[in-house]
Amino acid sequence: MRPIGRKSITFRLTLLFASVSMTVLLLLGLLIGSLVERHFEELDMELLDGKLELLRHALERTRSDRELETLPRQLEDAFVGHHGLAVVVLTRGQTLYSTKGAKFPEELLARARGKPLRPTLWTDPENRRHRGISAEVPTGIKGVAPMVVAVSTDLSHHEHFMHSFRAALWTVMGLAALLTGFLGWVAARRGLAPLRDISRRAAGITANRLDQRLSAASIPVELAEVAETLNEMLARLEESFHRLSDFSSDLAHELRTPVSNLLTQTQVTLSRTRTLDEYRDVLASNAEEFERLSRMIADMLFLAKSDNGLIIPHRERVDLAAEVNSLFEFYEALVEEKDVTLTCSGSGSVFGDRLMLRRAVNNLLSNAVRHTPEGGRIAVRVDDSDGSNIVLSVENTGKTIAREHLPRLFDRFYRVDASRQHFGEGAGLGLAITRSIAQAHGGEAYARSEDGVTIFEIRLPV
Repeated sequence: MRPIGRKSITFRLTLLFASVSMTVLLLLGLLIGSLVERHFEELDMELLDGKLELLRHALERTRSDRELETLPRQLEDAFVGHHGLAVVVLTRGQTLYSTKGAKFPEELLARARGKPLRPTLWTDPENRRHRGISAEVPTGIKGVAPMVVAVSTDLSHHEHFMHSFRAALWTVMGLAALLTGFLGWVAARRGLAPLRDISRRAAGITANRLDQRLSAASIPVELAEVAETLNEMLARLEESFHRLSDFSSDLAHELRTPVSNLLTQTQVTLSRTRTLDEYRDVLASNAEEFERLSRMIADMLFLAKSDNGLIIPHRERVDLAAEVNSLFEFYEALVEEKDVTLTCSGSGSVFGDRLMLRRAVNNLLSNAVRHTPEGGRIAVRVDDSDGSNIVLSVENTGKTIAREHLPRLFDRFYRVDASRQHFGEGAGLGLAITRSIAQAHGGEAYARSEDGVTIFEIRLPV
């Protein structure tokens, strides 16, 4: 269910298309209306100028009072058929000629003595608008003062046209906005169809179908990056899910063995009465299993903190070669029993947590001793020749590890030989803890194996 107040992309695009088209049409309509108004004004001025020029010519040809008396008749004949046109000719404040119903404002008549040909707009008592001009025009009679001439035209037909034009414009704008909105909705629906397809495909991906991927070949370029990002996310989820599933299975397997041993041994012990020494032996054996479980739980808590970035190492100067040599003392008896050669070369110091680094090195040594055959050798090297990093490597002879196993050697509970039960040889968390310690110090752990030699490295920044 879509939350209230949230609008779909289709709705927003439709509204955007309709708004843009409405705005464009409105601006276009205002521009056209302004141009039409200006055109009508130019036509009116051309008409008024022409009629004023006609009056000027007629008055300038008037040479006597007799001709002046016959002028109104000539003007009446000249203006026959000009509907909406009003003319008035004034001499000495008296009306010489006036068309029927002509009424001019005093402001226009008074302006005739100022700047001529400036149009004036006014509304008559019948609520009709007029545009007119006035001017002083001399006659051909000597001694007669110039006459005031005013010409106007009715704007009713212009206003009627503009009213019809605006009504048609708003109607077209409304229809165009609806049509553009509909076309925008269709375009948005078709444009977002690949996104809906991605949504449907993504909805079909479940925990059991994490191997499914979104097809980026049939979608637009703008969404290809989204599909590729989702595919990369699905690949990471699939890998993490498989690792989590394997980890859960391995954890259950590791916990099942000691718990089963404890349960079986306890049931057998309780099956009949035992001596005090027998009870003591059973409790001692159970204590060993509990210690193993306790170490496993502690290691799991350590790795959980590492995954969440909660491991903050204490910084101090640590001599790696000295720590390695001190750890050799714990393995002297074991390597002598297996006739394994144990050597350390090189030197170097880093700033880090001594106990954590010691634990990481101890895990590598324990792993090497456990997998080195009798008569083999283990060589530890500390190399600080890089200048910015120190590399501590633990090299041991033995069986070569296949290349496909190397990237997962540091995974929790991962074992190259899954059929072997490493009971009593650790829980399979040592290498994972080693990598977590290296990463907590800003470094990394690596492994490589070839020609019967396996090398584990810890690279730490100086």
